[in-house]
Amino acid sequence: MLRLPEFQLVSAQTLADATAVLASEGAAEGRTVRLVAGGTDLWPNMKRRHQKATTVVSLMGIPELRGIRNGGNAGDAGELAIGATTLLDDLARDQRLRARYPALATAVDSISSPPLRNMGTIGGNVCVDTRCTYYNQTEDWRRAIDYCLKEDGTTCWVAPGSPKCLAHSASDSAPVLCALDARVKLVSAAGDRTVPVAGLFRNDGIDYLGKRPDEILTEILLPAGSDAGHCRAAWVGHCSFQRRAVHLRKRSERQYRLQKERGCKFQIQMLKHFQKPLWDTSLAEADWEESVFFYRVVDQWHSRRATFARYTTTPRLS
Repeated sequence: MLRLPEFQLVSAQTLADATAVLASEGAAEGRTVRLVAGGTDLWPNMKRRHQKATTVVSLMGIPELRGIRNGGNAGDAGELAIGATTLLDDLARDQRLRARYPALATAVDSISSPPLRNMGTIGGNVCVDTRCTYYNQTEDWRRAIDYCLKEDGTTCWVAPGSPKCLAHSASDSAPVLCALDARVKLVSAAGDRTVPVAGLFRNDGIDYLGKRPDEILTEILLPAGSDAGHCRAAWVGHCSFQRRAVHLRKRSERQYRLQKERGCKFQIQMLKHFQKPLWDTSLAEADWEESVFFYRVVDQWHSRRATFARYTTTPRLS
């Protein structure tokens, strides 16, 4: 049986308490203090000794971090704020989200299994640790083959010739949040800032987030415009631990006019090259009207995109 190591658990009751603990425990200086919400990622990682912590700060006791705010009903066009500790299952069932942001509701509803969606949080899914077949094993297994770059080793076992870690993002919600131009609010004892979700990720399997260790992701801000006619979700097969997520985002009418001559009529948001959501505009031949009614795209199109996604996410030395 895998057991958790010894650590101090702090159950914060306010956001100020949580940021104060991070500051006093030296999170900004790189000391091993971590945040936990649902724990579906951190607890297994600590049991397998992937992640270590002398202090763990729980965010689940902070009421202001949970729930959906500023979006009265389906007809309200105001910006919607989702608290970071809102459960994934609550999001998937929320009628406001399903009406205004159906692609996000679809993505969230596809995450893992019902028990984990009833424990996991949206903030945790955005910040989830990167994955790798060689890294996500028991301590004895990893020690037997020698540790990898992500854990004190000198070799990336996915691609031994690679100078950097190729562990990839496992966030199912990140691609559609990027396609929606969503933003996240980061809070620390030194202040707060808001950054685009697309700017939160780095192309590095180890240093994969642009969030400082002393910062807390408190909420996700969705744009005022509904995505019902702008973004739909398509799930295109598997690659290692996660589904490859592909999302369409229709350009604005002005952008369409400017780029009509190029034929670049919509964008694909996908997790490729492992760590960072990137834009792919290679399907310039698709018709503008078809991008609005994405559900009509034939199965052959899905097959082509699935093949492309697998090809571009397979590590190569050359």
